[in-house]
Amino acid sequence: MPRKLRAVAPDEAPPPAKRLTITEAAKQGSVRQQLEALRDRIATAVEDPNCPPRDLAALSRRLMEITKEIAAIAVRELEETDGVDTPDDEWEAV
Repeated sequence: MPRKLRAVAPDEAPPPAKRLTITEAAKQGSVRQQLEALRDRIATAVEDPNCPPRDLAALSRRLMEITKEIAAIAVRELEETDGVDTPDDEWEAV
């Protein structure tokens, strides 16, 4: 049975978006969702006090790279949607 849609109250927050696992993101998600899942997994490993010191530097570097890649995707998505609802101006060819 499909979910029923309803209007939300002005003070009601939307439910948090479901985070995909790395495997789910690889199978069905976008590149951004894959990067977000990988970022979350690496962040968990970096925070683990038992993370081997030899791995910490590489994981930290990759975490920063992924963060930049996600930011770049966000900028591209914003640029692609920017001005979509802007009507064209009339002009006369000369």
